Amino acid sequence: MRLDKLLANMGHGSRKDVKTLVKKKRVTVNDSLVKDSGMKIVPEKDMVKVDGTLVEYKPFIYLMMNKPPGYISATEDRHDKTVVDILSPDHQHYKPFPVGRLDKDTEGLLLLTNDGRLAHQLLSPKKDVEKTYYARISGIVTDKDVEAFASGLTLDDGYEAKPAKLRIISSGEQSEIEVVITEGKFHQVKRMFEAVGKKVVYLKRLNMGELTLDELLGLGEYRELNPEELNYCQSIK
Repeated sequence: MRLDKLLANMGHGSRKDVKTLVKKKRVTVNDSLVKDSGMKIVPEKDMVKVDGTLVEYKPFIYLMMNKPPGYISATEDRHDKTVVDILSPDHQHYKPFPVGRLDKDTEGLLLLTNDGRLAHQLLSPKKDVEKTYYARISGIVTDKDVEAFASGLTLDDGYEAKPAKLRIISSGEQSEIEVVITEGKFHQVKRMFEAVGKKVVYLKRLNMGELTLDELLGLGEYRELNPEELNYCQSIK
């Protein structure tokens, strides 16, 4: 890989900016001053420093976010703030994107990455990656609803949703439930409850495959995946 490409990818400006850094003798490779910003290096072996600080090469980034309400699951939007706006510049320069979507008013687990292959695998209908949600429902959720979800519901546009696992936590005027689905259609959980005559008033995603929302993350907080979580991601790619 060219040195200027690596440094540009790691947030040190454009290739022109990197050339300026080299001219100012601020870049070293294996502790030797660099004279050519286009020199070839091996990122996994060569030690690159800018102003004496080691540049850690990471081609991909994997972030777990506790998505807050009011943010769009997108990289940009003309009218609303996006989940990418929450990220620090150090993370934004990797150009991560949300894997799948959570509705604007929905909270919970959201994975952001620039690894397109992983995103494809997590979202592929063939993989049947389970997604677990906690919800509060306006209306009394019954065993009949559990059976309807298990059989597969017909949504408002005629789409036949795959069978889902519905568990009643508490039942009353505002019921609490957990539901596990393997799809990610637009407003799917909300539309599934509408199909049985009920309305979702609060929705939070808890799990996506073996990734579980970190309870220590407050709304709008995020962190990089830990080694165990990364191993899971690598296993499904």
